[in-house]
Formats: sequence, C-alpha cells, structure tokens
Amino acid sequence: MVHRQTFFADYEHFWSLVGSDRDAVDGALIALIFVMLAMGTQFVSLPSVKERAQTAEFYSFKDVIIYDNHASDSWAFAGVLIRQAYAMGLNRDPDVIIPHASHFEKQQRRKLWQAVLLQDTFLTVILKLPPTATHTDVNVEDLHEDPETSIGSSHHSDIAFVRAMWALANLVQETLCSPRSLDLPISSSPRHKTKLVSDFRSVYRSFPDMFRSWNETTICEIATRDKRMVRQTLFLTSNYFHCLMLLHSEDSDEVPINVRGTLEAAHDAINSFFLLHTLFASEAVVWWVFQHRAFSEALVIATLVKDETEATSDPLYVRAKADVVRMIEILQLDCAHSSVAQTRVSVLSNYL
Repeated sequence: MVHRQTFFADYEHFWSLVGSDRDAVDGALIALIFVMLAMGTQFVSLPSVKERAQTAEFYSFKDVIIYDNHASDSWAFAGVLIRQAYAMGLNRDPDVIIPHASHFEKQQRRKLWQAVLLQDTFLTVILKLPPTATHTDVNVEDLHEDPETSIGSSHHSDIAFVRAMWALANLVQETLCSPRSLDLPISSSPRHKTKLVSDFRSVYRSFPDMFRSWNETTICEIATRDKRMVRQTLFLTSNYFHCLMLLHSEDSDEVPINVRGTLEAAHDAINSFFLLHTLFASEAVVWWVFQHRAFSEALVIATLVKDETEATSDPLYVRAKADVVRMIEILQLDCAHSSVAQTRVSVLSNYL
C-alpha cells in the first residue's frame, strides 16, 4: 500500500540528486522504486507475454510470481508479508498502541493492514487454504480521509472502496475461508445457510450506491471519465458475487445446492470480468486472480447447465450457457502463448 503523493515526491527527489547524494539514499526507497517498475511492466505493451514477464522479473522476482500463474507460491510469500505486518504491529489499533502519532500515520497503518487482510482473504478463498490475517483489533469504521492533511488527497472513491472490501473480507474470512480450508460445511443447516445469505446481502446493502447502482450502459459511460472508480466497482462486484456463488453452490445431504441462486450469483460475478475485458482489455490479462475467479465461475456454471433440459428453454440457463461460451472466446485469445488458457478452454469445452 503506497501513498501516491508521498511516493511521487520521493521519486522526483531521488532523480533530482547528483550521483554522490543518490548513493546515500535509503535502500528501502530504491527497492520500492524497483517494485513499482516491476508492477508497471505488466501494463506496458511489449511484443510478447514472455518478454513482459522477463522484464518484470528483472525488477522484482516476487511480483512476477502471481502474474505467471504461480498463485500458490505467491500465497507462500504473502505469508512472510503477514508475519512482517504482525511484527510491525499493523494488526493493532493505532489509537491504542501509538495514541500520539499523527492522524496521517494512523491512517496509513490502517490502510496497510487492510491491504494485507484483503490479499490474504481473497487469495485463500480461491486456494482453499487457511486465512492468516486473523488477529486484529483494527476497525474498518476508523478508516476515513483527513480533509486537513497536507500531503494531497486520494481519489474520491478510494476510502469508500477500501471500507467496502474490508467489510466484505471480515465476513468472508469467518464464513467461507476457515471452513473451506478444512473441507468443512459452510452451513450446518438450511436455516443457517439462509442466515449466511442474509448476512452477505446485508454487507452488500452497506456498499455505497456508486458501487451498486449501475448497469453495463452506465458503467461504460463512467469509464470514459473515471476509470479508477470503474475498476474498483468491478473488483468489488466480482469478489462479492463470487463468494455468494460459493455459498449458494454448497451441496450436502443436510444443505442442498441452490441452483438458481448459484447461476444468478455466478453470472453477476463473471459479467464483471467480461466488462473488465471490454473496457480494459490490455489490463484484463494482468489480473490473474480476477481471471481465475472468472474461470472458476464458468466451471461452476458449465457443471450445472450440462445435460439440463432447461438449458434450451429457461432464460436463466440460456444466459448461463452463453456466459461459458463467452469465457471460452476470451480465453482463446491467449491460447497462442498460454498453456493455461489452452487447458481452460479444453476443460470448459467438454461441458458444451
């Protein structure tokens, strides 16, 4: 989590120094610059995906891991990050452990912790591994912008987005991550499942209107003037409905699957990826976790609609099958240089 204005100021100052003064700069700043360059290479138009990955790897070994589809390795390295966060006390309420610190420092610590929490939570959902960012007394309600700060302001939707993702992560960590990591049922009874669905809907209603009150037409229009908010909207939508899909799709002797609820949630989730690909095609290939969620959603949909007689008449099933077809078409764009895309196309095609 990097404070944009502070980084730009430090970056410009670094390059304004003469050689001897530049040699004395804190090594942490140099490392941060290299990390930022590594991330930036993911959005640079290079002749091939391999060349882009090699360029990123030159700057930072760690950052290229997740973009090269080694997500489990990235999760292992994220464990080191979480331990460091605990060691720094980022999981503690700054009003308690550093009560005399500036408002800016306290808010930066809260933002850092939420970044660690979100990475851990939504990656463990995908990998079905135990969550580790679990011991904290930092409250999402305490995160807010300081209008009097002297170090610039963030984008108008940033704090709202962080708070929404944070609230969702708190619910997901407890209700999905922990039981899935132990292959335990998400819900113990139909009544319990209904209660969890209600909890998720309650969290969704708490999201600001700008992240909920939109359709494809309006989101495309907003993208012409506020790309950052559109990305935030799509990421939040994808995460929320993917988790709701997992909840609806649970199937056991005690708690049967809600097929229609699963297909509805899966459509809303995968459609956010389709919109990301439509609006930011060059970026869509970078967001590995977003892509993986979309593939998982397509796989769930394909499993449910295969050999179903309703698939030819029920509008919900017709739309579901169309979602799988579109996912295959998007994956086929990468088949020439991605064995992962080839495998995923083959898997999904077997269900059609």
